[in-house]
Amino acid sequence: MIDSYEFGRIVINGKRYDSDLIVFSDKVRSGWWRKEGHRLHVEDLKDVLEVKPEVLVVGTGYSGLMTVPPETRRYVESEGIELMAQKTTEACETFNRLVKSRKVVAALHLTC
Repeated sequence: MIDSYEFGRIVINGKRYDSDLIVFSDKVRSGWWRKEGHRLHVEDLKDVLEVKPEVLVVGTGYSGLMTVPPETRRYVESEGIELMAQKTTEACETFNRLVKSRKVVAALHLTC
């Protein structure tokens, strides 16, 4: 569960993180870097695609500056994964709500 989020900082299960990350049901992959900082590419989601969640929640940043291009969305959805892109505050809330009943992964940009 995500305990709290504010610009540039997130707390998950009592542990604080200060860099972008991917939250799986059983682990956190911190230090998540993308090919382009504010544009999400399919290759940025390799680890996510391997676990085949039902839902991928993308946190696009505090102000929502990270984009999910149509080709990335199409690819993820063609793999049978629902993609929800939201500002990171909302994405954290969505993840916490869905993790109770669905196989969900969150890929979160913590700044911008």
